[in-house]
Amino acid sequence: MTLLDGITSRIIDTERLRVGILERRGDNPAATADQTVILVHGNVSSSLFWQELMQDLPSDLRVVAIDLRGFGETESAPVDATRGVRDFSDDVFATLQALGIETAHLVGWSMGGGVVMQYAIDHPARSLTLQAPVSPYGFGGTRRDGSRVTADDAGCGAGGANPDFVQRLTDRDTTDEAPTSPRSVFRSGYVAPGYASEHEDIWVESMNTTSTATGNYPGDSVASENWPGFAAGRLGVLNTMAPQYFDTSAIVEISPKPPVLWVRGSADAIVSDASFFDTNHLGAFGVIPGWPGAELAPAQEMVSQTRDVLDAYRAAGGTVTEVVFEGVGHAPHLERPAQFRRALLENIGYIGRPADPAPPTEAIILSSSD
Repeated sequence: MTLLDGITSRIIDTERLRVGILERRGDNPAATADQTVILVHGNVSSSLFWQELMQDLPSDLRVVAIDLRGFGETESAPVDATRGVRDFSDDVFATLQALGIETAHLVGWSMGGGVVMQYAIDHPARSLTLQAPVSPYGFGGTRRDGSRVTADDAGCGAGGANPDFVQRLTDRDTTDEAPTSPRSVFRSGYVAPGYASEHEDIWVESMNTTSTATGNYPGDSVASENWPGFAAGRLGVLNTMAPQYFDTSAIVEISPKPPVLWVRGSADAIVSDASFFDTNHLGAFGVIPGWPGAELAPAQEMVSQTRDVLDAYRAAGGTVTEVVFEGVGHAPHLERPAQFRRALLENIGYIGRPADPAPPTEAIILSSSD
């Protein structure tokens, strides 16, 4: 019972692999690009997380949620991390080709934000909505300007994954008996305290579709002479976001420039300037011993990096709107669904956009009552 009312699931063959997608019953497969919205999930999740939003979007839109490789119902083909997230973005492109969709509005969450940025670098897009996106310089191991802290990306990639969490994903654990269970991680990392949903079992099931086979989550790790003793390998999900492989700052150079909506929560524990999933930040807090200090292992300023790149995007002629939900965690579309829906519809031009969108340095901040 993982599908909500009106949501259908199928598996399609593409030129690259078999892909699982969710659609809405009754959507028009001949919808125009301006009427088509593609939803791309993040790490340790699947298309199932998008269902409430899919239900809420206007019925004259065509909405498709795609499972990335190794998640949901899509094949668990190995991920070549040396291509950054291009295996994922190329899979999305192949899926749209198989569906007869030339271009569309793209929505990406967390790692999926990186996927749709890479997609937009390689292919035309009508608009981009980035929800709590990974920094354009990857996850961990960079200074504010995107420069890499070490030559081997020490502290980045699969070596940072908690082995017990990985095992519990493998076992499809649905309990909350340990802080490393998927349910506990959802409650502590994906959403802010106080969030509750009758669909939490579905969200946990979505996390548990994550493949932990070789080449999927988390990937391989290599030893490093630098603190904390490991660096990114060449295979698997977490290594795709190591800065030696991942850099979507070239989005500034694309032409034409689709409008960008950047949505985030002020209480995001995963993507922030003080992320509790950043090895260097954990070292500074004493969670990981032996931290060599901020000069050698600075915490990544993820949000500031994203703002810098989107500032440059606007300066180069693009349109950017930043919306911050006060007290919200990593999943604004779950925690503030009505406000997220409206911001998305404004960005795709379904309802009127603000005449003068706020510059990236001045976010539109919404409280829980807005």
